[in-house]
Amino acid sequence: MASRALDDQIDRLYQLPLDEFTAARNALAKDAGADAASVRSLVKPPVAAWAVNQLFWRDRKVWDALIGAADKARQAHKAVLSGKSGDVRSLTTAHNEAVEEASKATLDILAKAGHPQTDSTRQAITTTLRALPSDEPPGRLTRALQPAGFEALAGLSIARGVVAPKPPKPPTPIGRTPAAGPAASPKPKADTKAMTRAREAVAAADRAIRTAQQAVQREEFEVKKAARDEERASRAVEKATEAVEQAQADLDAAQKELTTAARKRESSEKRLQEAEQAVTAAKERAQSADDALQKISSGADH
Repeated sequence: MASRALDDQIDRLYQLPLDEFTAARNALAKDAGADAASVRSLVKPPVAAWAVNQLFWRDRKVWDALIGAADKARQAHKAVLSGKSGDVRSLTTAHNEAVEEASKATLDILAKAGHPQTDSTRQAITTTLRALPSDEPPGRLTRALQPAGFEALAGLSIARGVVAPKPPKPPTPIGRTPAAGPAASPKPKADTKAMTRAREAVAAADRAIRTAQQAVQREEFEVKKAARDEERASRAVEKATEAVEQAQADLDAAQKELTTAARKRESSEKRLQEAEQAVTAAKERAQSADDALQKISSGADH
């Protein structure tokens, strides 16, 4: 099978209803020739990842808007965290709005497909949408994603290590010459207060970042745990589905054998009945012949 044709087949595989994935993958592997092993290794996605995949295949406009907003927001965050300027607030707001729109569209796809919208599934969908784009091909996600840490710091525009701006020098009173050298007058108290406030603001921002980072770590742990639980459950469902499919195949084969055996029995019974009838007819003919012989013998005696 040509590589491009195989890619197209795999794309179609990830567009199928989730409960058809395993059987379709196995069927595709049988026809994949040298690529059979790689096809069999394709992972059935959990329901959250499957739903996000369907957003890519079914609503490309919403998908592209989400990816574009994510790229712009990430660039702004990276600029600010490196000490440069960036419109973090508005771009983060635009990204949040794109995530919300994509989440609604994805949940609508999920509902139309008949899958339950549990809290864990909704959260996994939202975190996956917020983490896009990923290193997996679009439309072929095999796991729920977790956002990068800086994405949880939306709205914090002061980063660790960014030096607070220096307060402006007070204007020189009209009619006076600025003092120079050792004779310069001490800075007004207002400058010291402004510097103190700026340092306190940076310290407060540092504390806020640390708090937010701790919250991110906690949420990432919970999301990863839920994703692992969902993945284990998905594998269990897949194995159970395969067992059911095998049992159904065995049942079909047994029923076919039963039908064949029943037909053979009926045919044997019919032949037995015909043989018994032939024996009866032969006995009757033999009796008639014996009777005729007896009559002939009796006539000869007289």
